[in-house]
Amino acid sequence: MSPKIAGHSFVSLLGTLALCSTLLGAAEPAKPAATKPAAAKAKAAAPAKADKADKATKADKADKADKADTAKSEAAKSEATKADAVKELRLYALDCGHVDFKDLGIFVDTGELDGKAGTLATPCFLIRHPKGTLLWDTGLGDKLAENKGGGGGENGISPVVTVTLAEQLKALGLSASDVTHMAFSHFHFDHTGNANSFPGAIWLLNQAELNWATGKPTPFAVAPDTFSGYKTAKNIMMTGDHDVFGDGTVRILKAPGHTPGHQVLALKLAKAGAVVLSGDLYHMRDNRKFKRMPTFNSDRADTLASIDRIEKITSNKKARFVIQHDPADFKALPKFPAYLQ
Repeated sequence: MSPKIAGHSFVSLLGTLALCSTLLGAAEPAKPAATKPAAAKAKAAAPAKADKADKATKADKADKADKADTAKSEAAKSEATKADAVKELRLYALDCGHVDFKDLGIFVDTGELDGKAGTLATPCFLIRHPKGTLLWDTGLGDKLAENKGGGGGENGISPVVTVTLAEQLKALGLSASDVTHMAFSHFHFDHTGNANSFPGAIWLLNQAELNWATGKPTPFAVAPDTFSGYKTAKNIMMTGDHDVFGDGTVRILKAPGHTPGHQVLALKLAKAGAVVLSGDLYHMRDNRKFKRMPTFNSDRADTLASIDRIEKITSNKKARFVIQHDPADFKALPKFPAYLQ
């Protein structure tokens, strides 16, 4: 019943029943009074529902906007990280194991270390460049990490890996597929252990080194199965020096002698300046100081000639010289995940 009709019925009823005052409070005229609040409630309910729906819509939109903003923020952070990662040349020193020796005598062919025990570091180096990521040497191999006490021990030699290369790449937000280039100072087992984990990288190979390492009988300290991936990977074969990214900041320099195709890596960093990663040109600081060399170098004369060349380049460029196997040199580099730039 509408309020208008209800009002009219109430007036008529008063005229007819003027003497029946008891009917003034009867149910019939009271109905309009009850109806008015109901109608009002109905009217009020509609805006309330609309308001509630409007608020829900606004809340939903706000929630979606917040999520969108968060997504944009995360994307921006991701892009910032990616952009930051390739703006400048960076050098990371990764712990790819160490080797304990009961007798270091094989590392000096003049007898100074005969019978003396010691430890040599076996690092890997990750070089990030605007045009790609280079892995220089691949260490002993992540599989050795499964043996917490170290591997082997035969002939007084115990290789040990406590943290994997894969874990360290992951800490940088990288995986094996992010490594675009891979190169080796040489093909001894402590430099090729993880090589086959990077089938998608471009393998930068020294022709003389490959010929020697795959020859028969297998040379001392070479494990061909650790770098067999070169057969199917995309590769660039080198016979001399090589500019990896074409801008002179990352150069592989020929330095034969330790092995026929041994080489070193020369970097030009914006802040740290020139750095030379010397492969196995020397194994320890004293070997550099006294120009000592291992008993197992492939050619003594070539080694001395390479030492002369690389030392002159180091001097001319005022470069920081890193003896890769020397624990003190490795420790002196920024502790991962810090880096030189």
